[in-house]
Amino acid sequence: MRHVDAGSCNGCEHELSAAAGPHYDLARFGLSITASPRHADVLLVTGPVTVHMRAALLAAYEAMPEPRIVAALGNCALGRGIIATADSLAGPLEDLLPVSVRIAGCPPTPQQIIDGLEPLLHASAVR
Repeated sequence: MRHVDAGSCNGCEHELSAAAGPHYDLARFGLSITASPRHADVLLVTGPVTVHMRAALLAAYEAMPEPRIVAALGNCALGRGIIATADSLAGPLEDLLPVSVRIAGCPPTPQQIIDGLEPLLHASAVR
């Protein structure tokens, strides 16, 4: 997975770090976070997509090999955050990219993140 913070408050990132840590151990499911979109098949987006992050987000998506999956983590990425209608936002993630996995919460707990990403283990079910 390639994680892109599109303008979050870091609440989701904190919980994502916990999910990837030793207690919840996201890697035991074969899911890990990579620094390069070229090595990822999932784009995990947190935060509302700001106007300034739009181009970087789209570039990360285009750099990913096919087939690629987009996962929205947290209410802000789903366009439901408290600043969902701010002028500095490029719009909901779903208006920019095809979102296949939606994980709601503000922020979602580590267990909710794992439960939300679980369908990725059966990637054909996500598409």
